Amino acid sequence: MGAKLKVAGILAVGVVAGALTTMQLQAVARSSLSPLPLAEVQQLAAVFDRVKSEYVEPVDEKKLIEDAIAGMVAGLDPHSQYLDKKTWKEFRESTGGKFVGIGIEMGMEDGLVKVVSPIEGSPAFRAGLKPGDFITRIDDTPVKGMTVDQAVKRMRGDPNTKVVLTVFRKAENRSFPVTIIREEIRMQSVRAKMVDPGYGWLRVSQFQDRTVDDFVKKIEELYKQDPNLKGLVLDLRNDPGGLLDGAVALSAAFLPADVVVVTTNGQIPESRATFRASPEYYARRGGPDPLRRLPAALKTVPLVVLVNEGSASASEIVAGALQDHKRATIMGAQTFGKGSVQTIRPLPGETALKITTARYYTPNGRSIQAKGIEPDVWLDETAEGNVFAALRMREADLDKHLSGADEAKDPARDKAREEARARLEEQVAKTKEPVKPLPEFGSAEDFPLQQALNQLRGLPVMASKNVERRAEAPATSTTK
Repeated sequence: MGAKLKVAGILAVGVVAGALTTMQLQAVARSSLSPLPLAEVQQLAAVFDRVKSEYVEPVDEKKLIEDAIAGMVAGLDPHSQYLDKKTWKEFRESTGGKFVGIGIEMGMEDGLVKVVSPIEGSPAFRAGLKPGDFITRIDDTPVKGMTVDQAVKRMRGDPNTKVVLTVFRKAENRSFPVTIIREEIRMQSVRAKMVDPGYGWLRVSQFQDRTVDDFVKKIEELYKQDPNLKGLVLDLRNDPGGLLDGAVALSAAFLPADVVVVTTNGQIPESRATFRASPEYYARRGGPDPLRRLPAALKTVPLVVLVNEGSASASEIVAGALQDHKRATIMGAQTFGKGSVQTIRPLPGETALKITTARYYTPNGRSIQAKGIEPDVWLDETAEGNVFAALRMREADLDKHLSGADEAKDPARDKAREEARARLEEQVAKTKEPVKPLPEFGSAEDFPLQQALNQLRGLPVMASKNVERRAEAPATSTTK
């Protein structure tokens, strides 16, 4: 299991959101089409005809065309995607915060599905799946060779239907079958609690349709518990992104009215836009301002934002806006670096195209594509140092990613990843015990959270042991 991680980020099974920022759904009638390259279209038709007439067994014409479309879009970048009828339905469900599946956060390693975490209360959680488990077969089909989307599709299905997973548990060196009954999974994208008297913690795990409403509700609960809140930690670690208007709204909750939150720039006029901290930029369909009930004190409460390598896209928009306006102290690790916007274009036949239409820029004009937001204060994952940080993939590691300004290959990062992997494998070999997972976000053992609270209290912060080396790295921001 020592090969490099092949897929970045964290995906909830059935959630086809990934690390993306999505504009609102748009159906746009273009006045004219660009001339088609006749020779290449003829070549495509010739290949289609050959496959249809000469393949070893009959093939479905519709599937051939859909595969050709999917391949054309997949060749653009890691985030553009053709959504067939089923996937389009799943996408709409995912942004609504619910889906039918087994309920795991997952990645892929060595071509296998790796369980990052079962969603609490989900069928996978009740069945006993654990972080670090590998799924080697889904029903009778080997996972090896599947893409993430293919694995997700096989684990999704109708409510009350069963799926049989073959699980390899490395710590126990054994494989075993697990039968799970699919059911509707409801994602709770916002959690909050008072972690200390006067200090609140609010975590956003993904930007979905209801995220802004849930955010307002949780903030109201915190201020009801303590109207004189002394400080707040906004936790965006491992938040893969989601809807752009949610990121604009969340930023606006903390920023002065009408300041710039993010700008976008692309090939077509509608992709060149400026989003400000005003209701017209985030309120849905002309509805009321969803932030209208927030206490005025939220605009000035001392604020720390926690980020890590899994913070992507919409969460990077929030971190970048609050950093540029000097509204918050950003703490943690360099973020994922996804600085592109995807727009959903509905197509005939209940299908859609998710296509990258713009790059986004922070208020100061920084593009963080393939680079990420650098924190103001670097933190390690634990008091002893980092455990998994070097293993996490980032935008710059993805095939066909959009290039960032002045981007260069980082051999030091590749070397650090291999060294970290070797250390973990050596530890497991010596102790015969699995690597202890990091404490749950928001718990008393959550080291970065404790450092964030120290920052708010004005107490010493245990910054990253590598902060000096990182401080010497060349600047990564550019002006649009």
